[in-house]
Amino acid sequence: MTDSEERGHLLTEQINPDSQNLDQLTSLELVELFNREDAKTLSAIAAASTQLAQAIDWTAKALGEGGRLFYVGAGTSGRLGVLDAAECPPTFCTPPELVQGIIAGGAGALVRSSEELEDQQEHGAEAIAHRQVTELDVVVGISAGGTTPFVHGAIHAAQQRGATTIMLSCVPSEQVSIEADLDIRLLVGPEILAGSTRLKAGTVTKMALNIISTGVMVQLGKVYGNRMVDVAVTNKKLHDRALRILQDLTSLSRKEAGLLLERSKRKVKLALLMHWTRLDHQQSDRLLTQHQGNLRTAVQSWKNSSTNS
Repeated sequence: MTDSEERGHLLTEQINPDSQNLDQLTSLELVELFNREDAKTLSAIAAASTQLAQAIDWTAKALGEGGRLFYVGAGTSGRLGVLDAAECPPTFCTPPELVQGIIAGGAGALVRSSEELEDQQEHGAEAIAHRQVTELDVVVGISAGGTTPFVHGAIHAAQQRGATTIMLSCVPSEQVSIEADLDIRLLVGPEILAGSTRLKAGTVTKMALNIISTGVMVQLGKVYGNRMVDVAVTNKKLHDRALRILQDLTSLSRKEAGLLLERSKRKVKLALLMHWTRLDHQQSDRLLTQHQGNLRTAVQSWKNSSTNS
């Protein structure tokens, strides 16, 4: 039996009955069809909400105890993992090693198709060994069809090293059995273009990764309310965002917010703590460190000590 025959039964490879005349649709009809099909991604996320919440809790705990988060995938799945990892440092001011994306074929596979490399299970295991994954880490395998050897090799190697393992796939458990600590199924049905998992499967995967990484960063204290208080102020846009956050959460003018931001060495979270507590930079930094970078708990601690003194 050929690989295509073996995988033809997978949900991600099946024919979508609602798009069999795809090549005969007008552009408007095509857009409307996409809209109807993409709506299924919302239902898939809702159905997996409990598992996604578990992924957030486990990962936040691991990272809070010194672990790292790794996304592993090939092709579109790998690119989505690398993208989510790459967006964490500018959004949450995390060190680049905290959240890492591993893609079959390495950096070159981000811009050039190298899907044949996904069949090398041993390469997935080697990637895990190269990054010296330990029991403190979380490894998230991403495979729309759930069968990618590179991903399974990485997950198996991570398990042997004691890491927490999570799998994201878009096929039901009766079609593909997956051995991971947490098995998340995002069932969006057959693609409009049969087998093109960069479509609904890719969209729902991006949604799931957004939820996991953002949820983890919220639990790690990288957010205050719904504000990006750990934003890395590295360009004009982000500098403007930092000033607006300071203005929105204080009664400061833009000029005053700018001066406060500079006094905090361009750290929004620290600037807010300095403003609310009237502590200097060193004192505020020490207080924030005592509370693992959580601004809300640091402020509450200061209020409690001020009330009791």
